[in-house]
Amino acid sequence: MDATEVKEAVREKYSEAARRVASSGASCCGAPSAASRCDAITSNLYDSAEKDALPDTAVLASLGCGNPTALAQLLEGETVLDLGSGGGIDVLLSARRVGPTGRAYGLDMTDEMLALARENQKKAGVENVEFLKGEIENIPLPDNSVDVIISNCVINLSGDKDRVLREAFRVLKPGGRFAVSDVVTRGEVPAAIREKVLLWVGCIAGALRDEEYQDKLAKAGFQSIGIEPTRVYAVEDAREFLAGKGVDVDALAPQVEGKFMSAFIRAVKPMKEPEKTTAACCAPGCCG
Repeated sequence: MDATEVKEAVREKYSEAARRVASSGASCCGAPSAASRCDAITSNLYDSAEKDALPDTAVLASLGCGNPTALAQLLEGETVLDLGSGGGIDVLLSARRVGPTGRAYGLDMTDEMLALARENQKKAGVENVEFLKGEIENIPLPDNSVDVIISNCVINLSGDKDRVLREAFRVLKPGGRFAVSDVVTRGEVPAAIREKVLLWVGCIAGALRDEEYQDKLAKAGFQSIGIEPTRVYAVEDAREFLAGKGVDVDALAPQVEGKFMSAFIRAVKPMKEPEKTTAACCAPGCCG
C-alpha cells in the first residue's frame, strides 16, 4: 500500500468504528461485553474515575494503546492538541486537566468520528474544547501555537510519519512538549512474521522500531527524546483473533515475544532553534 491507500484504509476503519458506536452503543471492536481482537491493546487504559466522568460513547470509541493525558503532566492554562482524536476521550480528559484558562484541540480526518466527538463534548458539558477536521500530516493550526501534543496509537497509522513529526514540531511553541502513546517494536521482526502479526489489529500496522522513532524525532528537530514501554504484548494476546487464519501461533511466539509494545514517547521542542551556519569562503570571488 502507498500512503494514499493507507490513509483511505484508516479512514474507512475509523469511520465504521464511529458509526458502530453511534448506532448501537457497541465498542469500536464489537460488542462491549465480548472479548475482541483489540482488547490486549485497548483495554484497561483509563481508571474508573476518568471513565465515569465521560459519556459512555467517548469510552467505547477509544481505540488507543495508552493514556497520554495521564502521562503528559498537563498544566493549568496550557493549550493541548490531540492528533487523531477519535471519539474525543483524550481531548475531554485534557480539557479538564488544563482547566478553564486552557484549551484542548482534537484533530481528526473522519466526519463520523468528529460528529461523535462533538456529541460527546455536549454530553460532557466541556466548553474549552474544539474539534478540527484535518490530517495529522497537515495540521490546521498556526506555527508556535500549542504547548503540548498528545496522540493515542495514531501516528503509527500514518504513511508519512516524518511529515507528521515535522508538523508537530511546527505547531509546538518553543519549549513545547511532544507526549504521545504509540505502538513500537524492539529488535528485528522478520517481514513475514510482521505480516502475520498484522492480522491481529491495525494499531500495529505501521509500528516503527523504537530506535527509528527516536531518529525521526531528532531529524524533525526535537530534543530530550525518550521512549518508555508501558505494555509489552505477548503473542498469546492475539491467539483468539489469529485462530483460523492459517497462523501457527505456537511457532510464531518465539519470534515476536516481547517485540511489540505500547510506549509513552516524549520529546521537547528546543527554546531556540539552532542557528544556521554558512560555509567558509574558499574560492576566488565567492564572497564578492
